[in-house]
Amino acid sequence: MSVRLYVGNLPEDVTRQDLEAVFAEAGVSAKLITDRKTGKCRGFGFVTVKTDEEADQFIEKFNGVSVKDNAIKIEKALPRSKGDDAAEGAAPSTAPASNNRRNKGGNNKGGNNRRVASTSDSEGFQPDPRWASELEKLKQLLAAQTTGS
Repeated sequence: MSVRLYVGNLPEDVTRQDLEAVFAEAGVSAKLITDRKTGKCRGFGFVTVKTDEEADQFIEKFNGVSVKDNAIKIEKALPRSKGDDAAEGAAPSTAPASNNRRNKGGNNKGGNNRRVASTSDSEGFQPDPRWASELEKLKQLLAAQTTGS
């Protein structure tokens, strides 16, 4: 069984050869994830080792090592789930759980993953406290319009 390791906090100007030079004594090859448009490193990559014991030793030895003035972070990668994109570099779910995951909900370009409650289930909905007073004013205006017309 092989174990895939996430290597993070890589500078964008690092190359696969740079990374393999750092890991040369461990005898592993590195896979660097690059941006499709620019070809530069996206800040992370992967290394595969043979066993859990080797993975633990690798993490202990190389976690925090400086690569081009960046202290790299190494963790065991999460396994891919069946719903992930198979394209190279498009599977962020292999990154550690501490990283944010890509929104699978569709066309949400703003990055705000909050769900908006529909009017039918508004009894259990708690508004954002920063906007609660404004929301209450709007509710009063709406109630006054519907009763006044």
